[in-house]
Amino acid sequence: MMTGLIEQLSAALGKQYVLTEDPDKAPYLTDWRKRFTGKALAVLLPKTTEEVSTIVKLCATHHVAIVPQGGHTGFCGGATPDNTGKQIILNLKRMNQIREIDTANQTMTLEAGCILQAAQEKAAAQDFLFPLSLGAEGSCMIGGNLATNAGGTNVLRYGNTRDLCLGLEVVTAGGEIWNGMKGLRKDNTGYDLRDLFIGSEGTLGIITAAVMKLYPLPISQWTTLVAADNIASTIALLTLFQRRATSLLTGFEMMTQESLTLNEKHFPQMANPLKGNPPFTVLIELSDHESEDHVRQLLETILEEAFTANLISDAVIASNLSQANTFWHMREHITLAQAQEGANLKHDITIPLSSLDSFILETDALIRKNYPGVRIINFGHLGDGNLHYNIAPPPGVDHKIFNLKHEKPIQELVYAQVERCQGSISAEHGVGQLKIGDLRAHKGEVAHDLMKSIKMALDPQNILNPHKVVSI
Repeated sequence: MMTGLIEQLSAALGKQYVLTEDPDKAPYLTDWRKRFTGKALAVLLPKTTEEVSTIVKLCATHHVAIVPQGGHTGFCGGATPDNTGKQIILNLKRMNQIREIDTANQTMTLEAGCILQAAQEKAAAQDFLFPLSLGAEGSCMIGGNLATNAGGTNVLRYGNTRDLCLGLEVVTAGGEIWNGMKGLRKDNTGYDLRDLFIGSEGTLGIITAAVMKLYPLPISQWTTLVAADNIASTIALLTLFQRRATSLLTGFEMMTQESLTLNEKHFPQMANPLKGNPPFTVLIELSDHESEDHVRQLLETILEEAFTANLISDAVIASNLSQANTFWHMREHITLAQAQEGANLKHDITIPLSSLDSFILETDALIRKNYPGVRIINFGHLGDGNLHYNIAPPPGVDHKIFNLKHEKPIQELVYAQVERCQGSISAEHGVGQLKIGDLRAHKGEVAHDLMKSIKMALDPQNILNPHKVVSI
């Protein structure tokens, strides 16, 4: 039966786009963190939505599960197959076209395999901003961004990927093509199917294209690094910037001393320019369509107020775009430094800003009491309450041994603190297979069962990314 399916898929796509040999399949089988590795019957590389539809219909007929895959940059194993060798990987990298830029409607129509950076550059060439920005933007794809409702560094001003999307094209579990590609900002006609598929990680349908919002390209941008002694000061600083800069505030990122120490260890060129690498370093960006002088003057005024209020002890304003990019690279390289150091225990969490101070103080204290010598690599998008609260073993301790022994109790400790603060155990990385066992306890019985009902209604054969997000 499987031989017949492969022959049918080869006829539909062309043999060169149906990968069945182990060396050809290997690059698609392991997630970015190298935490999950699976097996696959084949890797498929469709070029059109119609080909995706054909694939789904054939797999449904043969009762073969499909794992949709984009840039393969996720952290939760959501695009990695299981170990049975019976699943099909459907990689969308060949569906990489920018179909249209509608300047009057300020929208861009993209296929799911379009690289995020390519979309940003195409928009900029038309004097528009596509504001979604992630550390993996050079390789992640729009379909994956939508499937996981990716966040990134501009959420504070522009929102998550969900907030940037006006319309979708989706292949359903039955192989039908839903064309919801209207670029409308108002459409109050029943259930919002677009919002249902965004963030579903390919478990309800396969996103093949989208209509995304564009914004006028800012003409002025100023970036600064500031030093703070404690998390309470950084939150007060955020409040000050939100009150004084309002919508001009586009970035507010926090990095702890331990995070930047690790960064400098692996990337010496990323040394913190602030004196003594303070307990907390905050990266702040303002952008506007007014003159450079206006934004610079506003930034300096707010920083003076922050100094006067003893919220910050040092500040460095980027003198040019190159230095501003260096500041951002410091923030983005923390994840790479962690990978260089060795596997660590990652927690992608959201905490209400009103509880952030107590969360960090109490959780840090509990972690250090129970696991002396560990390094808490805490950084993230402070402006929207999203922390990457990661734990690395003490220097010299084997990472694999430490993680194997302590991952579960440390995760339980962190998640208990998240629940105490009414936060979320997944801010922007999704659930995938990594957190599927934690979802029921976190979401509650009613929410979990509603999600399960939706999955069963839209994918009764359970062929779309099974055993991800919610099990049936």
